[in-house]
Amino acid sequence: MHNNQAQDPFLDDEQEVNLREYFFVILKRKNIVFTILGVVFFLTVIVTFSATPLYTSSSEVVIERNHGSAGLENQYATYDPEFLETQSEIITSMKVARRVVDNLKLATNYRHNFLEDKKDPSSFFATIGTGIQEFVDRLFGPAKNNQGGGDTFGSSLKGNEEILSDEDSIALMIKKRLAVKLVKKTKIVEIAYSDKHPAMAKLVADALIKAYMDEILDMKLTTSKYALQWMTAKADDERKKLEDSEKALQQYMRANDLVTVENKLTIYPQKLTEFSSQMSKAQAEKKSLEDVFNKIKEAGTNIQQLGNVPVFAENPVLKSSRESIFKARQNIKELSKKFGNKHPTMVKANDELSELLNQQQSEINRVIATTKNSYELAKSQENNLQELLTSTKNDLLNLNEKFVQYSIMKRDVDSNRAVYEALTAGIKKEGVTDQSQSVNIWVVENPAFPDAPSKPNKKRNLALGLIIGLMSGIGCAFLIEYLDNTVKSENDLETRFGLTVLGTVEQLKGPGSSIESHVLQQPLSPIAESYRLIRSGLLLSSAEHPPRTILVTSMEAKEGKTTTTLNIARILCQGNKKVLIVDCDLRRPRIHSLFAMENVLGLSNFLTGNTQENIVHKVPGEEIFIISSGPIPPNPSELVSSKKMKTLVEKMSESFDFVLLDSPPVQSVTDSLALTQLVDGTIVVVRAGKTTYEMLQSGLKKLTDVRCHFLGFVLNGQTKSNAAGSYYSGYTTYYTKDSE
Repeated sequence: MHNNQAQDPFLDDEQEVNLREYFFVILKRKNIVFTILGVVFFLTVIVTFSATPLYTSSSEVVIERNHGSAGLENQYATYDPEFLETQSEIITSMKVARRVVDNLKLATNYRHNFLEDKKDPSSFFATIGTGIQEFVDRLFGPAKNNQGGGDTFGSSLKGNEEILSDEDSIALMIKKRLAVKLVKKTKIVEIAYSDKHPAMAKLVADALIKAYMDEILDMKLTTSKYALQWMTAKADDERKKLEDSEKALQQYMRANDLVTVENKLTIYPQKLTEFSSQMSKAQAEKKSLEDVFNKIKEAGTNIQQLGNVPVFAENPVLKSSRESIFKARQNIKELSKKFGNKHPTMVKANDELSELLNQQQSEINRVIATTKNSYELAKSQENNLQELLTSTKNDLLNLNEKFVQYSIMKRDVDSNRAVYEALTAGIKKEGVTDQSQSVNIWVVENPAFPDAPSKPNKKRNLALGLIIGLMSGIGCAFLIEYLDNTVKSENDLETRFGLTVLGTVEQLKGPGSSIESHVLQQPLSPIAESYRLIRSGLLLSSAEHPPRTILVTSMEAKEGKTTTTLNIARILCQGNKKVLIVDCDLRRPRIHSLFAMENVLGLSNFLTGNTQENIVHKVPGEEIFIISSGPIPPNPSELVSSKKMKTLVEKMSESFDFVLLDSPPVQSVTDSLALTQLVDGTIVVVRAGKTTYEMLQSGLKKLTDVRCHFLGFVLNGQTKSNAAGSYYSGYTTYYTKDSE
């Protein structure tokens, strides 16, 4: 319990950090969020305020199925979830809309309300539309029956199709503006119609109810008339089919003697069951007798082995005979002690024993013969039962085949009879109920005159525009953040790679600012303090003593490794330490240019053996010594991996407190990999917002493969948006105020 309670605060902190990170992502991408929000809201404002106001008049109608009166139809209502939806589709159908047009004579009396001529010369857009329409007329010929002009529903040509008539065009417009809503858990349907004119909205809404009722009644009458005609003709056909099928069934039953086919089908399975049971018993009995008979064969004439067979051991005659023989032998044994073999008493006793043995043998022979006969009889009984079982199965199969055909023909008869009876009943029923209405309709609330526009709802649209714009902006911000695979903060580095971050350097902004001279010009600035933190990390990076020879490298060019080397050297000098910078980038050297020094004599001269002069130079005005790269050689990799380079590093480490090696990027060349073997440790400079995780992963693998002693990362070019919310943000704010 104690452990669980101890873990809860950490879980809360984790959730708080995650929420804070989400907030910082939005804060960092706020320009994208506000841009998308502004665009979406602006488009919403344009669409909302340019839309034509619409007035809506609605009515409520109760619609239920007519289940008829008792005796004619089932008076109990059944659940039909699709009924009201079907009625809604009928209300919004083109036929109902066309009835409204015809009943109100909208194509003549109110044509201008629907098919207005919009060719206004004063309108720029109308002028363009007129020009396009004239071009289409010249290209495809003049439009036919286009008296409405300019309406989007009835004034377009599609291939060789004819233009819709005014009535159909107006009906299509009514259909588009009509809305039907089902009131939940009721049979009430709300019918609403919208129009630019409130009076027309109410007029059409009133006419829609009557048109719907007329359409339902018309559907019922048309369906009933057609149903009567169809059922009458269909009943005659079904009656003929029924008669033919009944005759065919009778002929088949007579030809195959199937009068009692159902009784036979119940008897044969019983016979099969009885024969199968008897067959099992016969097989078991035969198997038992066969085992006994085989044991008798194995014993042969051996009386002792035959006595072990159960049929002999359990025979009462043999049991008595064995006892008599045993007694006779005991008697002979006792007499032999008194008399000789030829004594009459001994002869008589031997004769009695022989007689008993003969009787025993006779009984054994009888039992053997009996067992053999029983075995033969069991085999014969099994064969007889097998023949009866096979014969019964064949009879049942033949009967089943006949019964299958019988069942097929009987089903045809039953099906034809059912169809014929249903048609007959339907004809009678349809003749009685053809004038009844299938749907009951009651108007609960009549359409009212609309006082205010129903569309557009400006407040709702603007609120939705703000919400959708904000959510779209936030979504895009998170999408861009997800697709951005560059290093953003020291937390990312430590979390992904589990390695130390020595420090973070802020991106220097402002015209004329130079990161190379910033530490000297503003020693109390946040950037200078960042390098002091890096120095502290370096001094504490080893257990016994701080590293004296340090390699500074990066994954790619322009990530700030040379500037980092220079500023670390300047910070180390502030502790009265003697520091040397060696420019090991023999391809694109830069250290000499930062100090405005010549690069005539340097590292390449020493490694190639072309000079005996001193290549170590003191920087004017500073306590820093440098070894410039010298002339660019044709084989930099071979030079920096030579024994001379190792000797130089060892010798310089004896003369200086710290030796910093500025090396080429790891991903570009192999010079840095060779130099890692000559130093106490390596610093990798990472550029925030530029160095990708894939690039860093690949470079760290190369360094790990050569067993590099990794001191830590230096995160360079950090921005406040990436570092927002972290300790680094508060730290820079603190030191900014302090410097001020």
